[in-house]
Amino acid sequence: MKLRTKFFIFAFLIHSILVTMSLLLLNQSKIIFIAAEVMILLSLIVTVNLYRAFLRPLNMLAAGIESIKDKDFSTTFVKTGQNDLDMLINVYNRMIEQLRDERIKQQEQHYFLERLIKATPIGVIILDLDGNITMVNPTALEILGAGEAETVGYSLDHLKNVPGKEIKEMKAGESRIINVNGIQTYKCRKSHFLDRGFYHNFILIEELTREILNSQKRAYEKVIRMMSHEINNSVGAVNSILDSSLHYRNQLIPEDHEDFEHAIRVAIERNSGLNKFMANFADVVRIPPPAKSEYDLNRLLQSVEVLMSAECKRREIEWVWELGHSSMIVDIDVQQMEQVFVNIVKNAIEAIDNHGSITIRTSKKPDKLRIIDTGRGITLQQRSHLFTPFYSTKSSGQGIGLTLIREILINHGFRFNLESPAPGHTEFWIDFADQAPTI
Repeated sequence: MKLRTKFFIFAFLIHSILVTMSLLLLNQSKIIFIAAEVMILLSLIVTVNLYRAFLRPLNMLAAGIESIKDKDFSTTFVKTGQNDLDMLINVYNRMIEQLRDERIKQQEQHYFLERLIKATPIGVIILDLDGNITMVNPTALEILGAGEAETVGYSLDHLKNVPGKEIKEMKAGESRIINVNGIQTYKCRKSHFLDRGFYHNFILIEELTREILNSQKRAYEKVIRMMSHEINNSVGAVNSILDSSLHYRNQLIPEDHEDFEHAIRVAIERNSGLNKFMANFADVVRIPPPAKSEYDLNRLLQSVEVLMSAECKRREIEWVWELGHSSMIVDIDVQQMEQVFVNIVKNAIEAIDNHGSITIRTSKKPDKLRIIDTGRGITLQQRSHLFTPFYSTKSSGQGIGLTLIREILINHGFRFNLESPAPGHTEFWIDFADQAPTI
């Protein structure tokens, strides 16, 4: 029962009793009866004034509560001149002003934080209690290579460009350097914040690809130049001495002439091989900036097929064409890209060894090339080392091929990857429309 109803019932009962008692006085004295009626009337007036005095603060409290419910902190009350009521009004007004200031402060902080998250060069991913993505900033979307509709509401396992499963296993406060495919490298940190009494995880992703590529390039360029200088000087001097030594052949007994000359020739050839070996490394350092021009990609691929057809025929490897269009014009350095395709196909042939197929698949919008082979594939252990300078899976390999491919494609600004999505299916893809970090 409301307080207002209780007041009405109490006032009605009191005045009913007073009216009944005044009627009993009517037979005794009319003057006393009239005086009692006047008192009852005065009591009614006082009761009405008291009701209004009590009702006003109640109405004010109700209005204040409604304003707070509606999150309207702009309404304040004017003092009435009644000390008790004015004290209540003062408390309410101070509370409303404080709530309004706190609300403005929170709105400003929220706006600043939102702008900061959107502008930061570090990717930010916020998760809900179930580990699903609730928010991603533009940098994170760029790193993930996906739109907001493809990420928000999904689990971390759904991520493509970064290893979501590995990030999901991270503990709050943990930081890791994650290499995806030998090129893309990310620094990931997992932390949490408190929201309405519950902890929510968030992930910071910083791409280190550009810094690591630059660091690697500076390091191996310096080493290669130093090695090339020392080896060239040494090989040239040693070969000169060996050539001069051949003149002493006639001073030996006749039966030793042939062995002596053969030994000298082997040493000279070995030195020449060492010089050529070092030249292969030096070629990676001396790659010039690409001189781009528009060229038909299909035509370039067909010329590569002609170059590699004899080896494919010898190993019984089938060449399969799946061209999306009759022509595909791309902006490239023709000579450098021809070298890239030759190295990719050569690696595919060596991975197949004998009896297999190489599929050339192109598509437009976006312009993309896929070179697919049915070779032995890439293991998970090898995947993290791909495109690492001078890393090779072959026992006699120098790791020059993939390093050369990496440098040329990065200089062109193309995204690329080498992966084995299924057994007997290894794919090297190049995206001619997307831009990769250049060094």
